[in-house]
Amino acid sequence: MRGAPAAASVATTRPLCFEAGVFRAVLVGMGGLFGSLARYWLAGTVQACTESGLPFGTLTVNVVGSFIVGLVMVLSLERGLLNAEMRLLLAVGVCGGFTTMSTFSYETVALLRDGEVMLALGNVGVTIVVCFVAVWFGALIGRLL
Repeated sequence: MRGAPAAASVATTRPLCFEAGVFRAVLVGMGGLFGSLARYWLAGTVQACTESGLPFGTLTVNVVGSFIVGLVMVLSLERGLLNAEMRLLLAVGVCGGFTTMSTFSYETVALLRDGEVMLALGNVGVTIVVCFVAVWFGALIGRLL
């Protein structure tokens, strides 16, 4: 009659996919930490240097992040210059922490609440157009490298 496997052997036989998942989660977390700190610094600096009701700090981080996502995705998926882990670190982690749809949305609603309808519409229009152009430009640069 065979007994149950020893506890030590069960604990040491985790599937490789578990370890890969943990490693990837750590990459995303590290990238998110860096991206969040970079967003805090850059958005605050840009906003402090502008004298406008338009949230240029948030716009700046969203445009820069869009460019980086376009660049990273092309360098990884089309050029093969970045592996999947580096793509995860940069596109999901860093850019996920760096760019911010929630702040963009809140600032736009705050402009509407304050009766600044034209600024709110301008914020939406400029953000969408410029971020799309930034992704396209980042992808273009990635293809040229």
